[in-house]
Parts: sequence; structure tokens; C-alpha cells
Amino acid sequence: MDYSARTPVLVYDGDCAFCTSSLRFGERVLGTDGWDSVPFQFAGLDPALRARAETEVLWLTPTGRVYGGSDAVAKVLLRTRRAPWNALGGAMLLPGVRTAVAAVYRLVAANRHRLPGGTPACAIGPRQGRSAGSV
Repeated sequence: MDYSARTPVLVYDGDCAFCTSSLRFGERVLGTDGWDSVPFQFAGLDPALRARAETEVLWLTPTGRVYGGSDAVAKVLLRTRRAPWNALGGAMLLPGVRTAVAAVYRLVAANRHRLPGGTPACAIGPRQGRSAGSV
């Protein structure tokens, strides 16, 4: 993937119905001006980033910075430049709040296959019928 793109890219799990539905909802509510999204399965990530993308959403900046999990979500909200979403994104990065939001993100990520819209393919870890090294 070309990390030098002019806009940040949100990388998500395209096999996970919960992730895809959440992304589509966010795109409708927030708009997509100034950022793109791509499933990690088609992002051409190096092995280390791919391993991260299998467990958390990633925000890749044009300068090569990588934010994961709740920090990536906060960056999307900040990028919208629309109230109240940008304020929420900023608040998510405050000390103390950031720790709490990260814990909630990890809880949701670990249970995404149990949430509305989730399927067995949403489970983090080796996928049914696939080796641990391939997703």
C-alpha cells in the first residue's frame, strides 16, 4: 500500500460484518471527506501491520504514522472537522479518557462476533477453516 497517499487511510477487517457495518454507518454519519478506507485484506500491508490490522482498526497517515484501535477511531472523528464529532475525537485522546476508551475498544473488539451484525468470521484469532497465518 502506498503510505504516501495525500489522505489518511482507515484499514479495517473486511471479513467482519460488524466492522464493515460500523464503518459504513460512520461513513454515512461523518462523511468521508479527507480520508479513505480499505479492508486490510486488500491493503497490501507489510506482515507486522497486517498482524495489527487483524486485531484492531488502523489509521495510516500520509507521513507514515500508524494509530491503532481507539486512537484510530479518535483520528477519524478529528478528521471530520464537524461538531460534535471532532470534539469527541479530541476528548478520546485526553489522558485518563484515552485509557478508558482503549479498554472499551478492546472489550468491543474481543466480542465483536457476539455483537449485532457480528458473525463467526468477526472473531479475533485464527478463522474457522483457515490456518493461523492466513486471513
